[in-house]
Amino acid sequence: MSHPQQVIKPKPPTPAPAPADLLKLALGALEEIKGKDVVDIDVRGKTSVCDYMVVASGTSTRHVKSLADEVVKASKLAGYMPLGVEGEREAEWVLVDLGDVVVHVMLPRVREFYALERLWTVGDQPPEY
Repeated sequence: MSHPQQVIKPKPPTPAPAPADLLKLALGALEEIKGKDVVDIDVRGKTSVCDYMVVASGTSTRHVKSLADEVVKASKLAGYMPLGVEGEREAEWVLVDLGDVVVHVMLPRVREFYALERLWTVGDQPPEY
């Protein structure tokens, strides 16, 4: 006797949360497990890649990976699947792509070397005389 197969209907795609909500979600996740020196940068008008970049440091490769995992977990709990995660294996710099928000979690020496904050905030401050 054969059993009828259950048909699984795909869920309709849920719209992506507003960029500000994604930013709040990412910042909350990083704060939850003690991300260090967390900075968010408004890059609207500077790039079409995203609206916000978040840069945070971890104290070790394990901490960097845990921070990135927490952002992914928080995103999924909110019903939004991250577009991608890069760098988890080495865990010196892990990028979590949430679409309108891109999160960079780095070891302090890697963060200092690449200086993303300086790169994306050049010209934001009025010149000092």
